[in-house]
Amino acid sequence: MRRAIIAGTATVSGVVLLLGIKGHPDTAAASTPIGLSANSGATSSTGSTGSSGSSGSTGSTSTAAGSGSPTASSPSATSSPSAAASTSAAAKNYTGSAVDTRYGPIQVEVTMSGKKITNIEVLEYPENSDRDQQINSYALPQLNQEAMTAQSAQIDAISGATYTSEGYIQSLQSALDQAG
Repeated sequence: MRRAIIAGTATVSGVVLLLGIKGHPDTAAASTPIGLSANSGATSSTGSTGSSGSSGSTGSTSTAAGSGSPTASSPSATSSPSAAASTSAAAKNYTGSAVDTRYGPIQVEVTMSGKKITNIEVLEYPENSDRDQQINSYALPQLNQEAMTAQSAQIDAISGATYTSEGYIQSLQSALDQAG
């Protein structure tokens, strides 16, 4: 009888603990399409959003629907007039080198106004599998945010996205090296 009470209590406790587990803190970021552009807040570019799996496209980044391979649009293209109007004449774009990672290449483009990073756009990233898409849907926006805040490539890697983080940081540093 005593064992039955202990077993019942342990089972109830285990169920309560399982039901109390919260989901991943970035579940909102997972539903955000990966057009992956971080800007300093002057204007947000809201180009058309399509979807291919869990990744979509906004701005000038595009994914080939059904192909499973990442594609990049022209580095200096902007899709909305408001984004082009908000970019001052002194702003320049620098495209980092495409860094090969274990899961595929990563490449970023940085928009600089003077010595300040005003926008970072991920042009190419691994998206060959559902897992790649899941990881990049939360990791790349965090990396963009960290880099914008730090105004450099001296940022921390995202846990669970080590290869993506390393490739992102290397490509970002390459773009910043071009900027001087």
